[in-house]
Amino acid sequence: MKNPALIEKLARHLATDAPDDWPARVQDAASILALMKEPDEAMRAVGDAAIWEAMIDAALRERWTVAPPATNEADSGGSDEEGEIRLTSEAVGHDPADWVHIHHEREKQS
Repeated sequence: MKNPALIEKLARHLATDAPDDWPARVQDAASILALMKEPDEAMRAVGDAAIWEAMIDAALRERWTVAPPATNEADSGGSDEEGEIRLTSEAVGHDPADWVHIHHEREKQS
């Protein structure tokens, strides 16, 4: 039995009114996940915030494999974590996941 990525599960749930259009809801699912990235106080009290953030980053990276960016310029790559700035897949670098700040090793070397 297939176990779809969390972002796909969210997108499919958001598309319950039009199940075949779930790929169009991946951006909405990514926005929800981005909002969840920073754990609240209750979550911090029972778990490791760094692990939670890493798990959300991993779920956000899946957006590029679940529903690759459209070739249409107007809908080509999503937006930043707050949903305010439109991003193309090349906006940050050649790695479309750069914007989720997953490269902690490189940041520590500076």
